[in-house]
Amino acid sequence: MKRVFCISGGRGGGGVQYAWQKSLGNYIATSSNDNFVKIYDRHGDLKQDIQLQGPCIALGWDKDGDILAIINDRSTHITMWDANTGKTSSMDSGLRDPLSFLLWAKAGPYLAVGTSKGNLLIYNHQTSRKIPIIGKHSRKITCGAWSNENLLALGSEDKSITISNVDGDTLRQTSTRAEPGDVQFSEMKGDERSSIGENTVSVVIGKRTLFLYNMNDAENPIELAFQQKYGNIMSYRWYGDGYIMIGFSHGFFVVISTHMKEIGQELFQARNHKDNLSCIAISLSLNKAASCGDNCIKIHDLSDLKEMFAIINLDDERNLDRMEWTDDGQLLAITSTKGNLYVYLTSLPMLAATQQTRIAHLTSLLEVTIEDNIQQEQPATISVDVEPSFLGIGPYHLAVGMNNRAWFYLLGDNGLEQLKDREYLGTCHSIKLNADYAAAHFEDKIQLHMIEGETSGTTDERESKLFPDKDVNQTHITCHDITPEFLIFGTDNGGIFYFYIEDWQYVNEYRHTTGISKLYPDPSGTRLVVIDKKKDGYVYNPVNDLLVEIPDFSPHIRGVLWEMWALDRGVFVAYDEEKIYTYMYSREHVMGTRCDLVGQSKLPYGQIPVLLHNGEVSLQTQSGKLVTIALDTHSYLFIDTIEGKSQSELASCLDQCLALKRWKDAWIFCQQLNTKDYWLKLGYGALKCLDIEFAIRVFREQGDVGMVTSLMQIRHMEDRNQLSGYLAMFLGEFNLAQDLFLSSGKPLAALEMRRDLLHWDSALQLAKALAPAQIPYISKEYAQQLEFTGDYMTALSHYEKGITRQEVDKDHDEVCAAGVARMSIRMGDIRRGVGMASKMPSRVLKKECASILESMKQWQEAALLYEQGGFYDKAASVYIRSKNWSKVGELLHHITSPKIHIQYAKAKEADGRYKEAAEAYKQAKDWDNVIRINLEFLQNPEEAVKIVRDVQSVEGAKMVAKFFQKLNDYGSAIQFLVMSKCNDEAFQLAQQHNQMEIYADIIGPDATPEDYQSIALYFENEKNHFLSGKFFLLSGQYNRAMKHFLRCDGENNQAIELAIETVGRANDDQLTNELVNFLMGDTDGVPKDAKYLFRLYMALKQYREAGRTAIIIAREEQSAGNYRNAHDVLFSMFQELKQQKIKIPTEMANNLMILHSYILVKIHVKRGDHLKGARMLIRVANNISKFPSHIVPILTSTVIECHRAGLKNSSFSYAAMLMRPEYRNQIDLKYKKKIEMIVRKPDKTEEEEPCTPCPYCGFQLAESELLCPECKGNIPYCIITGRHLVKEEMTACPSCDFPAIFSEFIKLMETEENCPMCSEKVIKQNLQKVTDTNKYLNPEEGNE
Repeated sequence: MKRVFCISGGRGGGGVQYAWQKSLGNYIATSSNDNFVKIYDRHGDLKQDIQLQGPCIALGWDKDGDILAIINDRSTHITMWDANTGKTSSMDSGLRDPLSFLLWAKAGPYLAVGTSKGNLLIYNHQTSRKIPIIGKHSRKITCGAWSNENLLALGSEDKSITISNVDGDTLRQTSTRAEPGDVQFSEMKGDERSSIGENTVSVVIGKRTLFLYNMNDAENPIELAFQQKYGNIMSYRWYGDGYIMIGFSHGFFVVISTHMKEIGQELFQARNHKDNLSCIAISLSLNKAASCGDNCIKIHDLSDLKEMFAIINLDDERNLDRMEWTDDGQLLAITSTKGNLYVYLTSLPMLAATQQTRIAHLTSLLEVTIEDNIQQEQPATISVDVEPSFLGIGPYHLAVGMNNRAWFYLLGDNGLEQLKDREYLGTCHSIKLNADYAAAHFEDKIQLHMIEGETSGTTDERESKLFPDKDVNQTHITCHDITPEFLIFGTDNGGIFYFYIEDWQYVNEYRHTTGISKLYPDPSGTRLVVIDKKKDGYVYNPVNDLLVEIPDFSPHIRGVLWEMWALDRGVFVAYDEEKIYTYMYSREHVMGTRCDLVGQSKLPYGQIPVLLHNGEVSLQTQSGKLVTIALDTHSYLFIDTIEGKSQSELASCLDQCLALKRWKDAWIFCQQLNTKDYWLKLGYGALKCLDIEFAIRVFREQGDVGMVTSLMQIRHMEDRNQLSGYLAMFLGEFNLAQDLFLSSGKPLAALEMRRDLLHWDSALQLAKALAPAQIPYISKEYAQQLEFTGDYMTALSHYEKGITRQEVDKDHDEVCAAGVARMSIRMGDIRRGVGMASKMPSRVLKKECASILESMKQWQEAALLYEQGGFYDKAASVYIRSKNWSKVGELLHHITSPKIHIQYAKAKEADGRYKEAAEAYKQAKDWDNVIRINLEFLQNPEEAVKIVRDVQSVEGAKMVAKFFQKLNDYGSAIQFLVMSKCNDEAFQLAQQHNQMEIYADIIGPDATPEDYQSIALYFENEKNHFLSGKFFLLSGQYNRAMKHFLRCDGENNQAIELAIETVGRANDDQLTNELVNFLMGDTDGVPKDAKYLFRLYMALKQYREAGRTAIIIAREEQSAGNYRNAHDVLFSMFQELKQQKIKIPTEMANNLMILHSYILVKIHVKRGDHLKGARMLIRVANNISKFPSHIVPILTSTVIECHRAGLKNSSFSYAAMLMRPEYRNQIDLKYKKKIEMIVRKPDKTEEEEPCTPCPYCGFQLAESELLCPECKGNIPYCIITGRHLVKEEMTACPSCDFPAIFSEFIKLMETEENCPMCSEKVIKQNLQKVTDTNKYLNPEEGNE
């Protein structure tokens, strides 16, 4: 807060009386304890000194601030001072007792003067009429107040209050407990507004309570008492909607409400001053409240009393006395108990002017500051001689003025330099400057003149010009502005004029429908915001005279600012008392030039926007400072980082960018959001503003090939309407697109669009005007859609219109004719439709027309068309519905539908033509009916039985079973009953006719346990132990099954096999022991074959016992000479043990090896490989004791094969063995002499057997050796050659997984198909070399 001036008290100090001039606040009248009243102006200069006859009692200004009235102690005269003329006059009150009270009315020219004896004078200054009222009160009138309705309330030392009208008549009177003080008028809060306005008189009673006297409820006055600690009531003020602010002597500051529901409640309370509070004041224009006490003043904001706006300390004073604000709130006067008067500037006049980013504004009453915060220039301040009422700033000049005078300053490098001053022909409202000219607006006129006078090359007429001139007369200019090139002004009859300063002539004139009240050009003057008398806003483009209405334009708009940031052309803000509205003007837009509301921002109370730059608004405050706020619509510009922002925050920022057309910023947010919807939003936003290049970039980023291709095709179009039409179409605005296409150079595009959209009505209308030749084709397409939707009559009309009868349109005409045929049938013209369909070659048309006829129950015509079209099934179906069987018969060889065949068969059966019926049923594959006809009518059971067996028909089987029952062929009957799932009937039939074995055989695996039990019980009664046991086993009754199996005699072998299976399934130790005893002969003294014991162990999964048994069986088979059987027993046991991971007994492995070697002999000899055969025979001969049945033949073969293979020494050895007495006579005579020759003439030459490495240690040993002398390891043998395995050439049989030498296996496959070990077929391609040889060289030992 700035102190404007101070007036020191007179001699001896004491209280000071003062009063601010009402309304204008230009003067303050003061008086102290001397006989003078001094009048000062608002800058502290003494204007008048009025001498009185005695000390001043009271002084006051009338409502307009024109007259100051003064009363003094020793006179009954009233002194008047006229502020306009400066003259003083005196008026006799006509009252004879000393005057004590003076008060001007708030709403009229009335002055009330009270006396020390209670008399009253009401003086009408307008009419000079005096109304004396004697005895209004019985004692001194001390206080009073006028209401807005010109009612006068007075308080007196007689402890009463009166309320009178302007004629002095007492309307109300009430007495009080103590002396009243500080009377005020206001309105109490109520549910309904008072009819008399200010309805309440408030009075301080005895300085302790507040008395509220409601004239509407005079019987119930309210007296409010306050806490003792607050002290006396020093001052109070009404404000707002019935609120009272009260200051108490002990420094407390309290707010109460007068609403009946809240009365007596303190809404706010604070102790503003430590020792005492002397006065409070409220300025409604500032929305501020102040309290003074001790030596300081505290100012609060009325909208938030907790907020302290300012504190003023007066260090030279001890106690402050009284304070008062001017009406406009600009100045606050405070007096001290010493008699000093201080005046502070609390609110400056809101005066500012801008040029680009430079702002000139009032920083004190006589001080102007120029700032440019955007360019960061040093502020420049200038003191002026008069308080300005208008400012103007240009690139090089500043204009300051008041009334009809302006002072011009040059903004030079050395600061501000006064150039000159100029007087105008009337009081100036505003002034605007450019580089050379100033335009001053006064009294509906504008004076345009050069600022610095004559310059080179100018003539006198270009020095100055007064508007309106004779060309634009009879009009009043309401507003104006100036740009570097143009003077622009608006008139009260709606004219907007552009005066081009360069050519000194008008270049543009526009006539609006109503008067213009304000205009705001952008920096270049090519866009102009206009506000008319109706308070509507528009953006005017002088280039094409286009006026665009501003949407959602507040009727209370106080001003408009264009964006000064060069990259944001088109953005402007409008502001009212509370909000700033951001708008975007788009000259280039799909929907044409438009203006859109972007959003709103809150405007701080009491501040005025003066500059907009890049989303920031510079505001002028009441204190004379400039502050900056960021618009809510540009908030994204002021975030530090987008990292960590939520999706919703980023989406909000993106929306702001799109609304402001800041595409590059929007791209960054889309990259962060990175979802298709947001990218599309950006792309479509750019399209709407015709920024095609950027839109292509967006859609390319999204991989939208279709959209990019479409935009690439149209981006170079010069016809703006056609381009906008395509964009509107892409955006789905089809009506807009049509309008744009029609106004473009290619109106046919509208027709193409409507056809593509299937908007046929619109397309036809467009075609009539633009392309009549297209009507037939559009009619055809429209008719097809109408047919689909069921509007057949209109479709017929359009199909008929579509026929061109041109040779080139033959296909098109055929489609239309087909449509006519269909629609004719639909509309009931069947003859025409059927005739057209029959003549036309299209099968599809015949089917469609037949289908329509069928739905209309026109069977004969429908069937005929189906038949003509070759749709025989459908034709036959329709003929059947019309009972035309002869036609059906004719078509039968074409028909594939079983349903039609069945219908035909039924008809033939009803006519007794069974053979044809059977054939028709067969065609329909209705086998049950075929069987029935053959059995019942054609007496052909063989055919029925054949069909039942072929198709497995349940119902057919039943019919056949019944047929055989009648013929007493019970076996066949049972068979077919089972086939038809009638097991109970089959069982009873089998039981009755002793055919149970047949039933048992037939029932097979499909029976239930109950079925098996029934059969078992039957055989039990029949004493057939084997079958009884078999079926008890199948029914799961193992004990009963075992009992019967062990009692079998004739079928012993089968019974034992099934008994083993029973034990395996039952897993019951008792049954096992029972069977083991039976097999060992403990039961009947007859031991059974060991193979059964082996199978028992296998069934019980007792593999070790099975293994031992297998060795015994193999030994017996070997002894009997069944070497292959022995081999297979050992092989299967070997595989089983390996699968169960049980260690293979050495004896078993060794026996298998010897038997396998014997089997290999035959393979090698058969293939002519005598050497390999000889080696295997040597291995067998070395174990000849294991082949007791064939010792001599084996040794003979060994001798012969060794001799053939050149193994002469080995041949001699085994020949010598054969010559032993026990074998000699058993030698085959065929070989005897040869063997004897070998013995007699021995040839012991023999090549050594080739060596290959041991797969364990690598030691070289003979190929057929299986025991390595080096590492003592038993080497696995090759199942193909019998030799030991070689590590590098190892493979395995895919079936049994026994190892072999890879190359030898491949050779074997050339002549053989099966594996020598498992006898399974092997495919050569499946053989692969083994990479992991460890599996075969070191098999898992398994469990012992």
